[in-house]
Amino acid sequence: MNSISVRALLVRGMLAGLVAGVLALVVAYLLGEPRVDSAIALESHHHEHGEELVSRSLQSTAGLATGVLLFGVALGGIAALAFCFALGRIGRFGPRATAALVSVGALVSVYVVPFLKYPANPPAVGDADTIGKRTTLYFLMIALSVLLTVGAVILGKRLAPRLGNWNASVVAGAAFLVAVGLSYAFLPSVNEVPKEFPATLLWQFRLAALGIQLTLWTGFGLLFGHLAERLLVPKATAATRENQAVARAAAPVN
Repeated sequence: MNSISVRALLVRGMLAGLVAGVLALVVAYLLGEPRVDSAIALESHHHEHGEELVSRSLQSTAGLATGVLLFGVALGGIAALAFCFALGRIGRFGPRATAALVSVGALVSVYVVPFLKYPANPPAVGDADTIGKRTTLYFLMIALSVLLTVGAVILGKRLAPRLGNWNASVVAGAAFLVAVGLSYAFLPSVNEVPKEFPATLLWQFRLAALGIQLTLWTGFGLLFGHLAERLLVPKATAATRENQAVARAAAPVN
């Protein structure tokens, strides 16, 4: 893949990330923000706070939109580069299927696996004195998850010639699950949810957080796969037709 195609895919990835970010923003505003408001109201009921530097209305509108859209554009660009590396290297998949696999892999490795160990909590949950520790552990879990995902893909490719694609995928998947389980066991747990915090609200907030990520990566995978196929497949088809025309012209006339 030449540099022009990589650049074009990067632009399309960022565009797809922006559109997916808009979809995720809608989900965040409709499902996530009401739970955040409920958690803040609950916290305010138990604790007195000084004047806010940034109003809640600004946080839930312009602040939320800026954060989600920038996040979508950035992840779209990174995922597009991962797509460029993965295309043709993880099997005989076309652009759409490769984009779907990259999106699913990113969702699982970057969000779902760390989420199961360190789930998202609303603003009223968590000790301010441990925020540095919790942030470090969370990003460490993300790094481990991404490395283990890459390792599982490499293991599957190396085992495929001996075991076949299906068996190699099963073995690589099992190895990934075992490694993730060991990471869960050795990394310290964090449980700072107050006993009086409503379990229903906590559950709804975490489902909303998961729904935002599902929307983001599903939207990105579908749109970027479409854009990548439109960019790459016509060129491949045109090249094939040109080669066929050359072969026919060079064939001897009987």
